[in-house]
Amino acid sequence: MKTSSSIFRRLSMALVFLFLYAPIIVLVVFSFNASNSRSVWAGFSLEWYQALLQDDMILSALYTTLVVSVLAAVIATIAGTFAAIGFYNMRRRWRTPLMTVNNIPMVNADIVTGVSMCLFFVAAFGLWEQAAHWLNGSLGTSLPEKLYLGFGTMLVAHITFNIPYVILSIMPKLRQMDKNLVDAAQDLGCTWMQAFWKVVVPEIKPGIVNGLLIAFTMSVDDFVISYFTAGSSTSNLAMRIYAMTKKRISPEVNAVSTLLFVTVLVLLVIINVREARQEKAAKQLRP
Repeated sequence: MKTSSSIFRRLSMALVFLFLYAPIIVLVVFSFNASNSRSVWAGFSLEWYQALLQDDMILSALYTTLVVSVLAAVIATIAGTFAAIGFYNMRRRWRTPLMTVNNIPMVNADIVTGVSMCLFFVAAFGLWEQAAHWLNGSLGTSLPEKLYLGFGTMLVAHITFNIPYVILSIMPKLRQMDKNLVDAAQDLGCTWMQAFWKVVVPEIKPGIVNGLLIAFTMSVDDFVISYFTAGSSTSNLAMRIYAMTKKRISPEVNAVSTLLFVTVLVLLVIINVREARQEKAAKQLRP
């Protein structure tokens, strides 16, 4: 009976993984197809990867994706680090509800976040237009009155939804840190800033790096929020792929999707390996 149950569980798991990853495997395989057919294999070729490198629109979207992802990850990591330290130093009755509020964006539907941020930017631009019009008329300034969705709004949106992930990555490291280390450093002559850089940051560095990698991965992979906050003048790689699929699907889509999948997969492997090593090191330090 136990053998039959074990076989059933393994078979069910295999079917689940097959359902999840079979489409991706097909996509990766046909990205190396010598033909533009999506069903007939005509031999191995790197033709579509070469065509991808000559497509200016895809390269522009890739550049936008990388710039937004790097900037959003770095800024969100800095803001999330200080926010996590602030939460850690709060009293429990304040920290618990604020951490609950921090976790809401991670479980909230992306489309709700995207639409709400789009409406927020539109309302903010409307207020700016009125303020700029008044200042230009009253003070003779030449402030731009019209603001539009674009690179800046998409960057702000990415920073906003990345910060909760950074905070969640750093908080466990803060809890593991000895609370007396900062006091001991200050007793030995360190200023608060010196204690922060030489004591706190090294203790929570693994959480900071993990938060940075997660934020970068989320930004590279995002489509829905970017779609609602980028406007018509800016597009990242995910938006460009979506635009390509609305027309006749080119094998270049397979190539760019494969590269995007491999990038995200490598980052996730790095994050998981780092976390496994950190847990192993923590177990070895325990008495």
